[in-house]
Amino acid sequence: MTPPEPPPAQPPPPPERPGPPRPTDAPAPPASRVPAAHRTARSRIRQAFTEAGVTGQLHARDIDTGAGLAVAADTPVSTASVHKVCLLATLYREAEHGRVDLTAAVDVPAEGRTPGPTGLGAMRDAARLSLRDLAVLAVSVSDNTAADVLWDTVGIEAVNRAMTALGLTRTTAVQKVRDLYAALAEDAGPAGAPALLDPARVARLRALDPARTNRSTPRELTALLAAVWRDEVCTGAYAADLRRTLGTQAWGHRLASGFPFDDVRISGKTGTLPTLRHEIGVVEYPDGGRYAVAVCTRAAATAVTLPAADAVIGTAARLAVDALRAP
Repeated sequence: MTPPEPPPAQPPPPPERPGPPRPTDAPAPPASRVPAAHRTARSRIRQAFTEAGVTGQLHARDIDTGAGLAVAADTPVSTASVHKVCLLATLYREAEHGRVDLTAAVDVPAEGRTPGPTGLGAMRDAARLSLRDLAVLAVSVSDNTAADVLWDTVGIEAVNRAMTALGLTRTTAVQKVRDLYAALAEDAGPAGAPALLDPARVARLRALDPARTNRSTPRELTALLAAVWRDEVCTGAYAADLRRTLGTQAWGHRLASGFPFDDVRISGKTGTLPTLRHEIGVVEYPDGGRYAVAVCTRAAATAVTLPAADAVIGTAARLAVDALRAP
């Protein structure tokens, strides 16, 4: 569909909707009341994490019934690029309320771009793009420069206010992408990137400490996705275009690898830092089933290339969704 053009004149914007109850408020059911399929899935997910050499956390929820499955889902995690979903949710929420024009063009100079191997960060010439096209770049190829233009547009405080309004009180941004990379460079020291293969150095990185960087929990991340898919972040054409944008990610080696079917739609966003590999997303089945999933992992090894650590995200997500779909 064509993204929404803000009309030249319109009625007053809708009032801010109160968010759903905090997703951690509901007590966990006693073990005796947990479906057998869920108990089996949790055991298999933990085993899969162990075999892949990672510490993992997961939350999956049926978007329509609210049924959930959790593995250490309330432990805070450093969100890395997953926080771009919070950023885009806020961008579209602000647009619906008339505070941001998604079609506004922004000049992106060639100099001073946020580091990154993709998108504008890898390009060499000045560019001019609309905010909504920058949003596509921020999701489709995790463009850090595009994301920081959006962070500069809406502001960290607005993103945190939006998350709080949605009941996500443990989802907090404290820095833009450029700040995160500056901290990484400072913590790596004069040796630069090679130092990030040293386990002792990696263990001290501020970017991996949820207390000192952007953070959330797997449970709150699936609550955010569920709110997007239920039109609780924004409504109408804005909500549809936000979901379309979240469906543009190019990478299929993590969450999507667990659902190798032509008729299952995956909308997701990865997050990656030294030893961290995350992905959150929505899995939509042709029978109408919709499931929000967040899988966050930290590898014992510091190697950049760890195929098993990527693949286990899809494996764990599939186990969780299959359990939620079990009769």
